[in-house]
Amino acid sequence: MNNKNPDGLRYPSIDDLLEKIDSKYKLAYTAAKRAKIIKADDYSSLEDEEGNKCDKPVGKALEEILADKIQIEFAASTSASQTKKE
Repeated sequence: MNNKNPDGLRYPSIDDLLEKIDSKYKLAYTAAKRAKIIKADDYSSLEDEEGNKCDKPVGKALEEILADKIQIEFAASTSASQTKKE
């Protein structure tokens, strides 16, 4: 077993990640999308620079978010009370 990340589930910190993306749901969505790409391509943008502490794709995706390597824009949502019925 590789003990590359001795902090386990504490790294990267959810508090630090929520400073980058303002919602846990958006964070989970973004990390899942990026993790699928990392797994398919077998490449993380942090491998070239400081390297990844995490071994799994989701951990690598979270590290990329924390390092500002991921740019994502979410469309403004409308709630049910704001939609008009005609």
